[in-house]
Amino acid sequence: MIDDILKFNRDFVERGEYEKYVTDKYPDKKLAVLSCMDTRLTELLPAALGLRNGDAKIIKNAGALIMSPYDSAMRSLLVAIYELGVEEIMVVAHTTCGACHMSFAQFESHILERGISEHTLSTIRHSGIDLDQWLEGFHDTTQSVLATVATIRNHPLVPQDVVVRGFIINSVTGALDEVKS
Repeated sequence: MIDDILKFNRDFVERGEYEKYVTDKYPDKKLAVLSCMDTRLTELLPAALGLRNGDAKIIKNAGALIMSPYDSAMRSLLVAIYELGVEEIMVVAHTTCGACHMSFAQFESHILERGISEHTLSTIRHSGIDLDQWLEGFHDTTQSVLATVATIRNHPLVPQDVVVRGFIINSVTGALDEVKS
């Protein structure tokens, strides 16, 4: 598959198709969107939000979650604020998310089946990593969005003038509902 992608890429560049996507690193709308990596949202999310290339910084991870105030998603948002001029942040979770009810217990047998040993899992656990917590998803989408919004708003490095709002997008229709506390 990757070789097919590389061939496509060479043709894409050769045909000059990249030209319609040329922009700079600064988001035109001064907006960052934290959303889920779900494939249903790849094109639906920007289309449903009316975003074009260059309009916003879109940060994706499993579940649109900030697991801790110092994880990579939060780091990316801080870079977006201080380096790229972002003034507003949207947290956009979605319906029927795979991270809802996700747990290490679900992954463990798959991990072992793929050749990772019990010894490796034990070593990780003994190094201080709580795999149950680290691979835990969420159980209520609304509460998850509220928690992520609160983590961003209350982060000691996020200026008070940055607007942070939470939403749930319908994975099929793209309809957006705001989550308010």
